[in-house]
Parts: sequence; C-alpha cells; structure tokens
Amino acid sequence: MVNALYPCAITHVRTAPRRYALRHRTYLWLVDPDHPPRLPAVLRPLAGFDARDHFGGTAPTVRAGLERFLRARGVDLADGTVTMLTQARVLGHVFNPLTVYWCHRPDGTPLCVVAEVHNTYGERHCYLLHPDEAGRAVTRKDFYVSPFFPVDGGYRMRLPQPGPRLDLTVHLERQGARPFTATVRGTRRPGTPAQLLRLFLRHPFSTVVVSAAIRLHGIRLFLRRLPVQPRPRHRTQEGMQ
Repeated sequence: MVNALYPCAITHVRTAPRRYALRHRTYLWLVDPDHPPRLPAVLRPLAGFDARDHFGGTAPTVRAGLERFLRARGVDLADGTVTMLTQARVLGHVFNPLTVYWCHRPDGTPLCVVAEVHNTYGERHCYLLHPDEAGRAVTRKDFYVSPFFPVDGGYRMRLPQPGPRLDLTVHLERQGARPFTATVRGTRRPGTPAQLLRLFLRHPFSTVVVSAAIRLHGIRLFLRRLPVQPRPRHRTQEGMQ
C-alpha cells in the first residue's frame, strides 16, 4: 500500500497575452484508492477520499469510477494497481484542479495514466494518456479551465509517478507557442497522522485556500483587461455518468 504526503509548491506562469505568475504552497496525498490511509477518528475530517469527488461522482468507489471510465475507452484495468495523487477532502470541502491516476497491469508494467481536471464552474474532464518511459505525453485540449484561454491547442505533459520527489509539468501549446505552464514540485513525507496534523496546521483549510486563490488571481487578470473567452457547454464524457 502507498500512502504518502507531499508538501509542494504549485506554480502557474502565463506568457500571453500578458505575463503573469503565481506560486502557491499546499500538500497532496499519494494513495492507493483501494486502501486509503487509516487515520484516528479525530483526524479523519482532515483527509477524506470520497468517490463523489471523482469521475461522474456516482460510482460506489473511486476505483469503480476509474474502471468505468477506462472500460468506455477499451482499457481493461483488471486486477491491476492504481496510485492516485490528489487533494483530500478537508473539513467537508475539496477542490482538485488536477488528480492523477497511475495505472499498472497485474505484473507491475505501466498500463496508462488518467489526468482528471476540475474547473471552478463545477465541471470535470478526464484525459486518458499513454506516457513514454520519462512520463511524457501529449493530448488535445478538450476542456474549459481558464476564462482567459479558449478550448483549443493541446497539452504537453510530464507526469512521472512520484517517488522521493514529486515533479509534474503541464504546458499549454497554442499556435506554436507555450502561453501557459503549470508545475507541481514537492518532497515525499510519510502519510502518518503526525505528518498530516503538522501539514494541516501549516496549511489550514488548504482546499478552500486553493479554490479562493484561483478566483482571486482570475479577478486580478480580469482587472488587467485580459479578454474573457466564452465558456462552451461541456458535454459529459462517456463513462463519467
């Protein structure tokens, strides 16, 4: 079983239409969704892993939601293993801009990676990826995330499974340029009650803070007269009902 914590720094750098950068510190969990961490009752409100927060929100477990999404795309997880990087539900609230699932066959070889994205409008979208040995993958952008970018172009991602270090990178590529880059970097810590309490005290209400920070930076960009792109209707993906 894999249960670890990653205190980390998340950075967003925009280079067009105007340069703007933000940096935010928080912590993420790396867990086996079949065997989430067992915490003392008093700490359970600080780390909840709820199936309603992922995929269609209607599956009985996180893994069941993942399997349903994969089956709709012809991928059979069978008895393979899954490792999930995510923010847990904290005091009843969660907001996960990005959750990553590393899926392996029963013999331990990589099967695929799923990147689950949430926006601030309550919508979600999943990308099925087949990274190379370095964790690099490309995919078309199909989801409205920022009101300042339309739904076009594509993503070039580097998503190696975390070990002692967490080091993820996502580039948005449009018209031969990279107007946006996001990185997540951190160092592994044991997923113990003491470590969780320490990180919670350092970053209280972390999921609320992340959600509020995204909106605050959006207001700042709007006040800088960045043009707002219309939000298209998002269609529910097959296997996400």
